[in-house]
Amino acid sequence: MPHHPNMAKQALRMTALACSLAGWLPALAATDAPAAKPAAKAAVKTPPKPSTPRQKLKSEAGGLALATSTVEIISQAQLDVAARVLTGTADCEFNQRITVQPVADLPGVFSVAYKALRYTMVPEETTTGAVRLQDKRAGVVWLQIPTKSMLMNAKLGQRMVDACLHAEQRIAVAAAARAGAGAGPGIGITPVAAPAPAPAPAPEPSAASAPAAPAASAAN
Repeated sequence: MPHHPNMAKQALRMTALACSLAGWLPALAATDAPAAKPAAKAAVKTPPKPSTPRQKLKSEAGGLALATSTVEIISQAQLDVAARVLTGTADCEFNQRITVQPVADLPGVFSVAYKALRYTMVPEETTTGAVRLQDKRAGVVWLQIPTKSMLMNAKLGQRMVDACLHAEQRIAVAAAARAGAGAGPGIGITPVAAPAPAPAPAPEPSAASAPAAPAASAAN
């Protein structure tokens, strides 16, 4: 049976259309597929900046101060002085105040606060009987005597604040005033008087100064 020419043309068209569709399908599939997410970048840590010489010196100085304030060995003599330190708030000249408090868990170590300043001090032995606390790093001294206390800058040799009185010192000042000793410019420490010299022995009489013997009486 002979083929109709139109049917042959239609078959060719269908074949061409199928070939075209075969070429487009992969492209359509690639277009419809969701885009792949880019791989997450690994977090990059910024290396720490190297310390400058000044920062290193500051850190070393801070560590040395901490070690000095916490590891310093307190002798028994210093602990004896610490037992005499007056603590609490002292009223000073020009309506100023200083607070002295023992440092917790550090026997013999005291915190002395003046305005915004705070010093860590340890006792020092003296030959006068006065109580002396010192912050060697700051060069500051707290001197306590029976009638007053004072804060001094030992490096400059200057008083930072004077005439500080704890309650116990007020009582001492009042007692001295009643006794007539006053609380003048003295430091409140009475020196031990030297013993009086022994009297010199009386000289023995010499032969020249001895009285003459009475003359014998004339014979009758």
